[in-house]
Amino acid sequence: MESQRNADSARWGSFVALGDSFTEGLADADPSGSFRGWADRLAEHLTAHDPELRYANLAVRGKLIRQIVDEQVPQAVALRPGLVALTAGGNDIIRPGSNPDAVAELFDSAVGELRATGADVLIGTGFDTRGTPVLRHVRGKVGTYNSHLRAIADKHGCYVMDLWSMRVLRDNRAWSEDRLHLSAAGHRRVALRACEALGVPVAADWREPWPVVPEMPWREQRAQDIRWAREYLAPWISRRLRGVSSGDGRTAKRPQLEKLTAGHPSA
Repeated sequence: MESQRNADSARWGSFVALGDSFTEGLADADPSGSFRGWADRLAEHLTAHDPELRYANLAVRGKLIRQIVDEQVPQAVALRPGLVALTAGGNDIIRPGSNPDAVAELFDSAVGELRATGADVLIGTGFDTRGTPVLRHVRGKVGTYNSHLRAIADKHGCYVMDLWSMRVLRDNRAWSEDRLHLSAAGHRRVALRACEALGVPVAADWREPWPVVPEMPWREQRAQDIRWAREYLAPWISRRLRGVSSGDGRTAKRPQLEKLTAGHPSA
């Protein structure tokens, strides 16, 4: 199978998204109080071309690769969708002592299981963390993991959403206050990147430059860094030390394949 077909030749009919907080859509709140995110936005773009498309989102914040493989992949296989988006492993990679080679082995097994159903699979690489406090120290591990993901995509014939190369995501406006999750604007650009990977025509361009704004004074930036460390970094470290996950007790926001309801623009 060609890994990058034009979507016009494949009307998938159904789409299932798997993963963690990134795919659940944290920090991209909608008017109802739930989260939207890049996968929901991608589903909206797909629905614009196929109004009968059915969509499920099984992603749950905080999940590790083993949990996604054991819990979400079997659910996706049972749903038998035409298209599956799998982004996983980020929570593992940023943990001290984690092994990107071992994480990639689990990812490979998940992709193999999904492709065996006949589904097309879209995978996402890790972000470039060089501009992110603390996480910049795992940049080498992310790069190693991304190399594995590229090889897995070639092996199984997957579509690839290359997040590492998205320079527009190096802007602070692409990220929420916690600097760990995308903002609504960041999710919007990632959805457009996914459309490009799948060959889905869209009017907007994820590469569009951000509006020019005055550079923030050093003292103000330093004050924001200190506040971020106190309000977000310290609690995150505390949860890891206590073995607590933000996804404990949570279930998928959209566990069944259903058509989207009207209301969201697909931009």
